[in-house]
Amino acid sequence: MSATILLVEDEDKLAKFVQMELSYEGYEVKVANDGLAGLMAARDQEPDLVILDWMMPGLSGVEVCRRLRSTGNNVPVILLTAKDGVQERVEGLDAGADDYVVKPFSIEELLARVRAHLRRNQPSENECLQFNDLTLNRKTREVFRGDRAIELTAKEFDLLDYLLDHGYYPRSQSRRGLGL
Repeated sequence: MSATILLVEDEDKLAKFVQMELSYEGYEVKVANDGLAGLMAARDQEPDLVILDWMMPGLSGVEVCRRLRSTGNNVPVILLTAKDGVQERVEGLDAGADDYVVKPFSIEELLARVRAHLRRNQPSENECLQFNDLTLNRKTREVFRGDRAIELTAKEFDLLDYLLDHGYYPRSQSRRGLGL
């Protein structure tokens, strides 16, 4: 499933261009044209990443970011702005933005920053191992069969981790011998 990105930009031409580029890269893109609509969309739609223009009618991007953070929302936020002074960058980052891109910008750079932030929020490829409906989470040391948690000793967990990591899957669909 592709990541969902909320783009909050009041300049129509720029919003359409960025939306097209993000869509071309395989992202699902939602667009809001002002700060209030962006804040509501971020709260209601729970996107994987938000790209916020700083200067918008109503609520500024910095204020949207502050309000998101005040509610505990930790979605990655990239601020887009023509403001390029050190003080403005500090203000945006202190408001809770994760990144800051100055207009005019290279679309390649914006896409690279989007990929970087989404990568940080995805579990590592090696964090979860799966075989059919059996899931092993290395970080939390939990094992699930569908929605049902399976309790294993530390040694059983380590053995199952090794077997799944090295491709030792049961050849038949019967897993009775594993007790799973």
